[in-house]
Amino acid sequence: MTPWPVLKEYTGEHLAKIALPVGGIGTGTVSFCGFGAWRHWEVVNRPAKGYTPVGQGRAAPFFAVHARQAGEKPVTRLLEGPLPIGEWEGEEGSPIPNAGLPRFRDCTFRAAYPLAELALRDPDMPVRATMQVFNPLIPGDSDRSGLPVALVRVNLHNPSAKRVQAAVAAALPNFIGEDGFELQLDEFRGRLFPQGAQGGVNTWRKNGAVRGLALQSQGVDPAAETWGSLALATTARSGVTQRTAWADYGWSDALLDFWDDFSTDGKLDPRSAKVDMPTASLAVSITLPPRATRSVEFVVAWHFPNRRAWGREPGKTPATIGNFYTTPFVDAWAAATHAAKHWQQLERDTVAFARSMVENDLPAEVREAALFNLSTLRSQTCFRTPDGRFFGWEGSFNRTGSCHGSCTHVWNYEHATAHLFPDLARSMREIEFSAHAMRDDGFMTFRVPLPLRDTVAESTTAAADGQMGCLLKLHREWRLSGTTAWLRKLWPRARQALEFAWVPGGWDADQDGVMEGCQHNTMDVEYFGPNPQMATWYLGALRAAEEMATALGDTDFAAKCRDLFTRGRAWVDAHLFNGDYYEHHIRPAKSWDEIRSGLAVGMGAKDPATPDFQLGAGCLIDQLAGQVNAHLENLGDLLDAKQEKSALRAVLKHNRRRDFNAHFNHMRSYVLGDESAVLMASYPRGQRPERPFPYYTEVMTGFEYCLALSLIQAGATREALGVVRDIRNRYDGRKRNPFDEAECGHHYARAMASWGLIPALTGFHYSAVNASLAFALPRQRKTWPWAAGAAGGTVTIIPGKKTRLQLTVAYGRLAVQRISIGQSGQITLPRRKTLAAGKTHVFTLPAST
Repeated sequence: MTPWPVLKEYTGEHLAKIALPVGGIGTGTVSFCGFGAWRHWEVVNRPAKGYTPVGQGRAAPFFAVHARQAGEKPVTRLLEGPLPIGEWEGEEGSPIPNAGLPRFRDCTFRAAYPLAELALRDPDMPVRATMQVFNPLIPGDSDRSGLPVALVRVNLHNPSAKRVQAAVAAALPNFIGEDGFELQLDEFRGRLFPQGAQGGVNTWRKNGAVRGLALQSQGVDPAAETWGSLALATTARSGVTQRTAWADYGWSDALLDFWDDFSTDGKLDPRSAKVDMPTASLAVSITLPPRATRSVEFVVAWHFPNRRAWGREPGKTPATIGNFYTTPFVDAWAAATHAAKHWQQLERDTVAFARSMVENDLPAEVREAALFNLSTLRSQTCFRTPDGRFFGWEGSFNRTGSCHGSCTHVWNYEHATAHLFPDLARSMREIEFSAHAMRDDGFMTFRVPLPLRDTVAESTTAAADGQMGCLLKLHREWRLSGTTAWLRKLWPRARQALEFAWVPGGWDADQDGVMEGCQHNTMDVEYFGPNPQMATWYLGALRAAEEMATALGDTDFAAKCRDLFTRGRAWVDAHLFNGDYYEHHIRPAKSWDEIRSGLAVGMGAKDPATPDFQLGAGCLIDQLAGQVNAHLENLGDLLDAKQEKSALRAVLKHNRRRDFNAHFNHMRSYVLGDESAVLMASYPRGQRPERPFPYYTEVMTGFEYCLALSLIQAGATREALGVVRDIRNRYDGRKRNPFDEAECGHHYARAMASWGLIPALTGFHYSAVNASLAFALPRQRKTWPWAAGAAGGTVTIIPGKKTRLQLTVAYGRLAVQRISIGQSGQITLPRRKTLAAGKTHVFTLPAST
């Protein structure tokens, strides 16, 4: 077995907060914790932070190992390390299920998302155990990256010269009907506990791929959100024993009976019980010769088809919209069977991707930020409807999604989806530029409803940054796919979306290239008057629209976009730059009658004549947000390059803090104590509004990544890496979960801006439209990963008198004709050449001057 790549290793107190989500895109996840526990079972169509099913004997899901060296007594351990000290105390001792089970004394957690390895050691245990856990993550293949399974391999090594008889067991309560949301009062203890499981039935099954237990319910309504199925299976063909249920004993003696039985000989004797939540168990017995290693593989699968729509109004049941991941499989057993049949290839392709992200010359903090934040794509933040369309909350609260609607102004910032799963990104654009999200006058709701409708409700709102950013993203999806026919289909509404900025009472009603109107934005308020944040999104949209219009032969519109861009850029540079950074000029409206309806969401100013929640003279962290996307699209400088660099230096000077002990923050605290971070805004020149926009004292990682991208694009790489390093130091496993960067909820979409660090640092740019490929010229030999939507791999660049480029296509197919390295090294092939996957293609470029 080929060793897995490792990007980060955690030990000791840095294990406490780790909870790596295991699950596919749109399937929900279960978290594999840093010390080996299985928690946060968020597989039942909604977030469920803190929910772990507790079944018979008050036991939660677990894996355990039994080992007996020849001539010695047997030893049985939970396949977990020591429980974190913070979980030792509660009203009845430790409140954690399974806390009293014997554990390994030492553990190390190694990760290269989505790969997780837990190495367990104990001097009393005759074997060394390593758990390998993953769910397939294969860029360019959203279906194989969307399987509802956790694949678990337990490797046992016998370091001695004696034979060892060993066994691995797995236990999973049948919690169908329960999702941690419906609670019942325990009157004796005065606390709430989950309920809902009814009529659970576990059945032994086997086929050519797996054998194990299918978990179903005969009591839960098949139309319920919590109805579905589970599976616990193994690929082992021999040595398998099982229990469809544990003994029906009082107190916690069902666990006692299980542990006694397994500890005796590593096998499970049958038990029966008529309970709503029977615990399914498997055990696989193996023999370990001296100094040998053997593996046991398990599949945990789930299948919950009845996803509800966004809203959860009191007293109303939201419409059922379904799940894409359940459409290929009749139940969880079928999903488990499929995953087991294809395990080898799924693992090979996943490991290849992870290896490309680990074994390269990018800074460690960049690799970690880009790779670990991909976990958000597989959290309950994201899902797919049965037609394959992709949707996203902004993030996930503990028990529900955070801020519905694939919010345009939040998803503007992330760069992972388009580069790794372009079909999903295109589906988002297809919804945004359709009657589901737009009116005929170009009004685009920044939160799309579900179920989808053919008209946009009057009560919805358009966001200035969200709508302009969608035009930049449309350009990106066109560039990466090269499908001009697809762009042509969406173009009429894309043009309307930009023209909407010019309606009376709108964002740029006087059509001077500057947004002066009422601008709802990602700060959840409305800005009144010209400001750099909306300006860069607008200028970027004008440039993107100009390029798309030109490609489609809409020359008059392209000329208008160029004119507005030129005039708007000049005005912003001349009037908003204060010699240090770009600031906001507040221009109140006389009344709401001056403002086009649908431009204010109600969370901002109540009186437009004296608006609260403005940026004003503040130095904003992402004042150049639109420029980031524009540079990634090769659309050039939106504002004066020297002034942009000055603004970035100002953000670092005024907003970066090395210590937060003395920092006042009246809002949410994502940074504390002696941590380092960059504030959302500061007021170095005074003139702070009495009530600035609400988040100005906060810190949010998505905005910090946006700043880091801006710094890299401006040539300040060292400073950018410092910003990224600060973020990842905060998510170190001791203080926070490395796989969950929060903003308004867990697994926040904006944090996937971190993927943009890779093209920014490597200079990678690909256009399928003209088959052009570009990288930066490094000073010495470098190997970097690259992802171009439907294709990806690695590149090694060897600079010299003639620069040598070794391009490996790991997946997909890449059409190229022009290849550029740096500013002057370039070759043009006689015709387009399609580079196939699985090969390394070598090109030699002329010397750069």
